[in-house]
Amino acid sequence: WSVLWAAVRSKAPYVTFPVAFVVGLVGSQLERFLRGDPPPTAQEEKSISEQREDRKLQEIAGEDLTKVVSLKDKLEFAPRAVLNRNRPEKS
Repeated sequence: WSVLWAAVRSKAPYVTFPVAFVVGLVGSQLERFLRGDPPPTAQEEKSISEQREDRKLQEIAGEDLTKVVSLKDKLEFAPRAVLNRNRPEKS
């Protein structure tokens, strides 16, 4: 026995890898057997930016794009400059 142990000790790296491989393979197969088949993989979900783009497109699809606010109306709702320095025609 001492000769066998001496040989195993000197060749330990060559012996341990196949033993560990077999133990891992048996454990993996045993776990698969006990748990059953893995569930089917889910479809890839859309990213947040893709979901946002889809939502924006759906919002736009329901609107009439020919009706826009005139520029004159937009100027009335623009924030006023400090002390009206930049818009002397309105002061």
